[in-house]
Amino acid sequence: MKVFGIGLNKTGTKTLGSCLQAFGFHHRSYDPLLLAAFSIGDIETIFRVSDVYESFEDWPWPLLYREFDARYPDARFILTVRKDPDTWFESLCRHAGRTGPTSDRQIVYGYPEPYAYKDEHIRIYNRHNTEVSDWFKGREHKLLRVCWEEGDGWEKLAEFLCLPVPAIPFPHQNRSQAGEEGNP
Repeated sequence: MKVFGIGLNKTGTKTLGSCLQAFGFHHRSYDPLLLAAFSIGDIETIFRVSDVYESFEDWPWPLLYREFDARYPDARFILTVRKDPDTWFESLCRHAGRTGPTSDRQIVYGYPEPYAYKDEHIRIYNRHNTEVSDWFKGREHKLLRVCWEEGDGWEKLAEFLCLPVPAIPFPHQNRSQAGEEGNP
């Protein structure tokens, strides 16, 4: 089985990655070279990697859910979200404050830093989540929406993946002192 985490960054994708690894999946996370390949339309390079691994999260994976759905008809997709778009944007800004401007954000959002572009980023976040939901409409068995802030955890993931709950505590990753859930 292939499992694609297709939430945007700063939605708890690292937590999802830790969960998928705990389930025993051969996992692949963020890859700047594959994001660069995406930016020039080189999907075949990305497919060569996705053919080898079983689970995925962070860039470039959320950007290609339609292509992965077509290539892997039995794949499952997990959309990680935040409790609201403003919380997501604040987390994105905190992360940008730590990392500075990046070409990755330029590729994905159209801006190297989010600060002065809140409305644009919120539109991108909402549009992505809506488009994912619309894509899987009528095939809800292929898509799971999770929000760690709302208490989703092992049980919901295990049921969706038809796997037993791992015998370890739920692995919340990248929490800030303010209780932020998300990832770079």
